[in-house]
Amino acid sequence: MTACIITFSLTCVAMIACVLTGAEIKIKNFRLPLYFTVTLLGAIIMLISGMLPVSFALESLLSDSSVNPLKILVLFLSMTVLSIFLDETGFFSYLADVALKKSGKSQIKLFIILYVVVSLLTSFTSNDIVILTFTPFICYFCRRANVNPLPYLIEEFVAANTFSMLLVIGNPTNIYLALSQELTFFGYLAIMWLPTLLAGMVAFFVMLALFYKQLKLPLERTSDKSVPIDKPLAVIGGIHLVACTLLLSVSDFFSLPMWGISLAFALSLFITVTAYKLVKREPFLELSSTLKRAPWGFIPFLLSMFLLVCALEYNGVTKILAGLLSNELPILTYGAISTLFCSFVNNIPMSVLFASVLSFSSLQRAAVFACIVGSNLGAFLTPVGALAGIMFSNIVKTQNVKLSFARFTLYGTVIALPTLAFALLGLYIIL
Repeated sequence: MTACIITFSLTCVAMIACVLTGAEIKIKNFRLPLYFTVTLLGAIIMLISGMLPVSFALESLLSDSSVNPLKILVLFLSMTVLSIFLDETGFFSYLADVALKKSGKSQIKLFIILYVVVSLLTSFTSNDIVILTFTPFICYFCRRANVNPLPYLIEEFVAANTFSMLLVIGNPTNIYLALSQELTFFGYLAIMWLPTLLAGMVAFFVMLALFYKQLKLPLERTSDKSVPIDKPLAVIGGIHLVACTLLLSVSDFFSLPMWGISLAFALSLFITVTAYKLVKREPFLELSSTLKRAPWGFIPFLLSMFLLVCALEYNGVTKILAGLLSNELPILTYGAISTLFCSFVNNIPMSVLFASVLSFSSLQRAAVFACIVGSNLGAFLTPVGALAGIMFSNIVKTQNVKLSFARFTLYGTVIALPTLAFALLGLYIIL
C-alpha cells in the first residue's frame, strides 16, 4: 500500500510540475506535452510492478458500467468536436463580437454582457470550449480598446467553470461523477440548478467589487471589424449540437446511452459537412481544423489517471479515505476536500479518485453532488486545478498577458471561498 501511495503522489507532483513549466517534447512541428506522458508512465509503473494487476486493470477498463472510462471519453470527445466545429464556423466569435459592440463605451456594461454570454454558452457546450474560444478573443479586443484584460480574463474563467456545473455535459468531471451514481440528465439538473445559480450570482458580484475601479474607466475604442461567419455551416453545426443536447436530456426515458447519442451526432456532423463540401466543391478546412483542435491528449491522461486510481482501490487506499471522510456533514466535507484536491492533483484525477471513494460511502447522494461542485470550482484555486486552467494559462502566456501563479491563486481564492459556500448552501437547500 505504501509503495502505491508514493507512486501515485510522485506521479501527481511530476504532472503538476510539467503543467507549471509547460514541459513538452518537440520533434520538428510535433509537440508532445509531458503532463499526460508522466501520468501514463506512472500507470505503466503500477502495472509492471504488480501494484495493479493487469487482469484487474482490464476488468475495470472494459466493465459494462456507467463509469467505463472509454464510454466517458467517447461522450466528452464527441461533444467537444460538435462545439469546436461550431466555433470553426465563426459562430462563437460572432456572438462575442455582437455582445462587445452592444457595450458601447462602458466597461461595466461590457463586463455584464460578457459574463452572461460566457455563462450561457458554457451551460450548453463545455467550459473547455469556451476557454479555448474566448480567451484569445478577449486578449485581442482589450489590446484594441487599450484596457487591462485581467478583469475580463478572470471573469471568463470563473463564469466558464461555474456554469459548467449546470448540465451534466458541461464538464467531463460532471459526467464521470454523475454516471458513477447512475444519475439521469434531468435528475442531475434538478439538483444542480440552484447551486449553479447561487454560485454564479455570488461570483459575479465578488468580481465586480474586485475590479470596479478599473471597470469605471471608459473604453477608448472598440473594434468595428465584423467577425466573419459561415452561415450554412453554422446552421448545420448548431442543429447537431442542439439536437444532441435535447436527445441527451431525454436519453433515460428511451434507455439510450449518452455516449452512443453523442457519437452518432458527431459522425452525422462529419458525414453531413463532407457531403455539403463535395457538392460545393470546397476544401474541408473546418473539419480538418476541428480534428486538429480536439483534445486528444485527454485520452492518455484520463486512462492513465483511471488506472492510477484503480491501483489505489486495489490496494485498499480509497476505502481508508472513505472512512476518514465519513461524518454527518457530507456536503461540507466532500465539497471542501474535493475543491482542495483539485488545486493539487487536477479535477480529473480527483473525480476518478472520489468516485471510487464514494463507492464505500453511505452518504453517496449528497457527497457526489458536493464533489461535482468541488470539481468545477476547484479550478479557481490554481492553474493546475483543471484542464481548462491548463489551457487558459497557456493561451494567456502566448498572448503576452502577465498572470503569475500567485496572482491567479490570489484572485481565485478570493472568488472561490464565497462562491463555494453559496454553492454548497444551494445543495443543502435542495437535498
